[in-house]
Amino acid sequence: MQPFRYLRPRDQLAALEAGRADGAAFIAGGTGLVDLLKLGVERPAALVDLTAAADLPATIEEIPGGIRIGALARNSEVAHHPLVRGRLPALSQALLSGASAQLRNMATVGGNLLQRTRCGYFRDLAWPCNKRQPGSGCSALDGENRMHAVLGVQGGAADRCIAVHPSDMCVALVALDALVHTQGPGGPRTIPIGELHLAPGAHPEIETALYPGELVTQVVVPVTPLTARSHYLKVRDRASYAFALASAAVALELRGHTVQAARVALGGVATKPWRSREAEQALVGRPATRATFQRAAEVALAGARPRAQNRYKIALAQRVIARALATAAAGRAT
Repeated sequence: MQPFRYLRPRDQLAALEAGRADGAAFIAGGTGLVDLLKLGVERPAALVDLTAAADLPATIEEIPGGIRIGALARNSEVAHHPLVRGRLPALSQALLSGASAQLRNMATVGGNLLQRTRCGYFRDLAWPCNKRQPGSGCSALDGENRMHAVLGVQGGAADRCIAVHPSDMCVALVALDALVHTQGPGGPRTIPIGELHLAPGAHPEIETALYPGELVTQVVVPVTPLTARSHYLKVRDRASYAFALASAAVALELRGHTVQAARVALGGVATKPWRSREAEQALVGRPATRATFQRAAEVALAGARPRAQNRYKIALAQRVIARALATAAAGRAT
């Protein structure tokens, strides 16, 4: 590990000032960044610890039309909070399916949002990786790619990286139409969650729409008829501490047995938290039946582009989507 400066600012203004320095990186729970520091993948010149910033919120509270979650709220606190469990069930389920209980007790919402998209080749300095060293190549294209993406990798510059975005929480937030609030050198911004993460193109090393030195301050999740009938389902190699092979966050609004509105987001199969508007369109106006859900699942994976070892993800993801939709449809009436 290379030497670095450690800074612990007392408020957002000081944190933003410290974050402007070349090579500075923000840290809160540290569950992702510290791991990459140990491996030598991340080599910041300065670590800016946000946990002492008194005006950076860690609260979870109801506001008109939604629930506001502070960037420093711990994943376990959010998952078990009565407001989240009762009003945003898919978010609670997604958080509880991520990592381990120990890591959830440390990890923050802001850190979860901004964790690096990564694979084994990214973590191993011996292998070429365009995300770690732009222009060096993607070892996963013709290497070990069982865990890699089948969506968001459609040709051209997208072939520079096929790593899967790792977050469960972000998939749920995409399905729930969350808004991410930030503070940066240019002032505050509000970013729809679907616009925060970037699919790899010419610059796979750039993963989010944040500006250098910009801070996530809070996330606001609208509470609507969709959110109460939401569900997150994750399939993985083992029951805990494993990334998704395929996951789905879905939300439905029903009138009788007819789908009035729908949200479908996928994890484990794409280079970013993946919203399938095509699947949503296939659901709206249709009866909430197994056949409808299966058709929507097929539409969601219609553009998949598998590699040698991950073709199985197409059928797996379809089954996950259909089952998640069936579970959501059978939930509490709205």
